[in-house]
Amino acid sequence: MATALRSKSFQRNLLLSIGGVFLLFAICFSVYQYQREKEYKIDILHSRLQMYNYEMVQTLGEDSLTNSLLFRDYVARHQMEGLRVSVIDLKGRVILDSYDTNVDSLGNHLQRTEIEQALHVGNGYDIKRMSQSTHETYFYSATRFSNVIVRAAVPYSAELTRSLQADNTYIYFAGALTLLLGIVLYYITHRISRHIGHLHEFAVKAEEGEELDHELERRLPDDELGDISHTIIMLYWKLRHSEEDKLRIKRQLTQNAAHELKTPAANIRWYLESILDNPDMEEDKKRHFLERCHVQSERMSKLLLDMSALAKLDELDDDRATIRQAYHQVDVLQVIQNVLDDTSLLLQDRGIEPSLQVPQHVEVLGDQSLIYSIFRNLIDNAIAYAIGASRLEIICNEIETKGRHFYEFMVRDDGPGVEPKHLEHLFERFYRIDKGRSRKLGGTGLGLAIVKNAVAVHGGSTTAMTTPGGGLTIKFTLARF
Repeated sequence: MATALRSKSFQRNLLLSIGGVFLLFAICFSVYQYQREKEYKIDILHSRLQMYNYEMVQTLGEDSLTNSLLFRDYVARHQMEGLRVSVIDLKGRVILDSYDTNVDSLGNHLQRTEIEQALHVGNGYDIKRMSQSTHETYFYSATRFSNVIVRAAVPYSAELTRSLQADNTYIYFAGALTLLLGIVLYYITHRISRHIGHLHEFAVKAEEGEELDHELERRLPDDELGDISHTIIMLYWKLRHSEEDKLRIKRQLTQNAAHELKTPAANIRWYLESILDNPDMEEDKKRHFLERCHVQSERMSKLLLDMSALAKLDELDDDRATIRQAYHQVDVLQVIQNVLDDTSLLLQDRGIEPSLQVPQHVEVLGDQSLIYSIFRNLIDNAIAYAIGASRLEIICNEIETKGRHFYEFMVRDDGPGVEPKHLEHLFERFYRIDKGRSRKLGGTGLGLAIVKNAVAVHGGSTTAMTTPGGGLTIKFTLARF
C-alpha cells in the first residue's frame, strides 16, 4: 500500500511539473500568437490606408492638396465606406477635412498619437479613438509628406472589430494538441511510475530482509530505465552473494584453522603427557618426544604467522587507497635475489637449480615485505611440493592492458604438477591436493592464498596453469612503477 501511494505521488509530481511547464508554454505561445496575428491584421489595414494616402498625393500632387475642390472631388471619386480624410500641416492645424468644412473648429492635432508618429517616423496609426467632432470611434492612419500630413480614418464598426480580431482556430488546435500531449504524458509518467514502483518494492523487501523473487525483474521494461533497474538489481544480487561467500569463507576459515591447530596441539599434549606420566622414560625416547613437540610447535607458529599475514592482507585489501600512500619504489630483481639467497640451501637439498630471466631495473610501486612474501611463498611451495623437480624458472615480461603497463611474472617448475581440476582452487585458504602428504611436508595450506592476496593489494591478478612438459606455473602481474 505504501509503495502504491509513493508511486502515485511520484507520478502526480512528475505529471504536474512537466505538464505545468508545457501548459505555461502553451498559454504564453497562444497569447504571443494572438497578439502577433492581431498586429498583423492592424498592419494590413494601416498599409491599405497608407496606400490610399500615397495615391491621393500622387494623383493630385502635394501642391494641390490644399485645393478644397480638388480634394473633395478626389475623396468623392475614391470613397470607401465611412472613410474620412484630413489634410494637416506640420504644426498640427487641420487644413482640409472630408467630413467637416469648418476646419477651424477642429482644433490642433499635434498631440494626436498618429500625428506624433508621422512627424517622427513618417507614418503612424491610432486604434479605437473617438473623434471630438463626430463623436464616432475611428482607426486613424497618417502619412507625412514634405509640407503636410494626410490622415485617413475608417469607423471602428462591429465589422472592422471582427476583421481586426485574431483567428481563434489555432487556439482550438493548441488546446486539442495540449490535451493529446497531456494524455501521452500521463501514459508515460504512469509507466515510469509503475516501473519505479517495482524497483522501490524490490528495495523495500531487500532492506527488510524479506524473501525476494525474480518476478520483479521480469516486470521491468526493455529500455534504458529497465537496463538501469536490472543493473541495480544485479549489483544487489552480486553484493548479497558476495556477503554470503564472505560468511561462508569465514566459517570455513574458522573450521579449517581449528582443525589445523587441533592436530599439532593434540600431538604436543600427548607427547608431554607421556613424558610426565613416565618419569623413568629413557632419555633418547624423551628427547625424541621433545623434538616432536618442537616440530609441532613450529608448525603451529608458522600457521599462526600465516593466518596473521592473511588477516593483515585482508585489512589492506579493504583500504587500498590508504596503504598505497605508504608504497615506495621497490627493486623486484633485488628482492628475488634476496629470496633465492635465503632459500639457497633448501634448493640445493632438493636438487633444484633456479633460473632467472628478469631484466635489470624492474621497479614497482609497493610494499617490499609483501613483495618478498610473494616470491618466498612461491619458492617455498616449489621446494615443498615439486618433488623430483630439477629446475625453477622465474620469468618477467612487460605487458600492456587497457592502457596500463604491468610486469608479468611466471614462477614455474618441472615437477609432477597438479591435475587441471585443482588449478582453480590452489589459491583457496587451507586447500590441499593431498591433505596427508601436505601436512607431512609441513605446509599450512595458506602460502598461495597469501600470494594471491598480496598481489591483489598491489592491483595485480594471479593464475595457476600447467607448465608445458609437466610442472606447475604461477603467473601474476604487478603494476610498473
